[in-house]
Amino acid sequence: MRAVRFHEHGGPEVLTVDDVDEPDPDHGQVVVDVEAAGVNPVDTYFREGAYPVPHLPFIGGGDLAGTVAAVGEGVEAFAVGDRVFGTGLGNGMPGSYAEAAVAPADYLAHLPEEIDFEDAAALGTVAGTAWQALVHHAGAEPAENVLVHGGSGGVGHVAIQLAETMGAHVLATASPEHADVLSDLGADQVFDYSRGDLEDAVLDAGGADVVVDLHMDQYLQFNANVANTGARVVGIGNDTAEGGFDNIGATKGKEIQYQFMSLFNAADIGGVLSRIADLAARGEVEPIVHETYDFEDAGEAQRAVLEDSFVGKLVLVP
Repeated sequence: MRAVRFHEHGGPEVLTVDDVDEPDPDHGQVVVDVEAAGVNPVDTYFREGAYPVPHLPFIGGGDLAGTVAAVGEGVEAFAVGDRVFGTGLGNGMPGSYAEAAVAPADYLAHLPEEIDFEDAAALGTVAGTAWQALVHHAGAEPAENVLVHGGSGGVGHVAIQLAETMGAHVLATASPEHADVLSDLGADQVFDYSRGDLEDAVLDAGGADVVVDLHMDQYLQFNANVANTGARVVGIGNDTAEGGFDNIGATKGKEIQYQFMSLFNAADIGGVLSRIADLAARGEVEPIVHETYDFEDAGEAQRAVLEDSFVGKLVLVP
């Protein structure tokens, strides 16, 4: 079968399409014939060597959607021919950038017929992360103000929809060119992240009870300043080692809770994905697939996921 691998760490140019042996499932594992694989920034961190891999060459990629080709001993939830999608691969195990991939059964969920494979591949990491941030960590409630930084990104555009579905008042920061799309997705107000009075604008909108932050190192003090008393701030990503608090007293005076999270730590990835699948089947959450790429263009996809400005997700199709 064909797979996208890197034989050494480096830039997007180190990705190659190789012929490799098809995987066999061990106990508790499922082999999936991959119809589509999501492209996420975290995939590039493994390729660059910022995150460790167990061996080289290595198949990257965390998200997949496809059809079950084989099941290992002990697997009862899935059968050959089932439509599935999943996430969490590529971290200590070969990933999803292949025509077939092996996954732990509890990293997968059944895929309703209403959802096509490309959309499903775009859901795994970002929808799971948004769910963990808003539901598991923040406990967001109806009528609360939810602020989503980076609303046009993969996690951001799903978090907007999920928060709106939960009955929250949704605020988002993004480039002005994406404001109309994010409003259509459910954001009540979209703020240009570069405006000089951003803090005042968010406060005028009622402040934030919950913050979902993809750029935590940039907005630590900002989040404290716009947070309402008892707010929960969930940090998902960071860009640099810089940043911090100028006035940490704001966090104590408002009793703000800070939570830094990774989807890799979720106790029940499959369970979260099942809930996401139900919402997607009902049209409550709809991922935007900005562009699809074939395997030969995987390097370009990984460049674009870090450097280009767009709403939604990029997907590889074998």
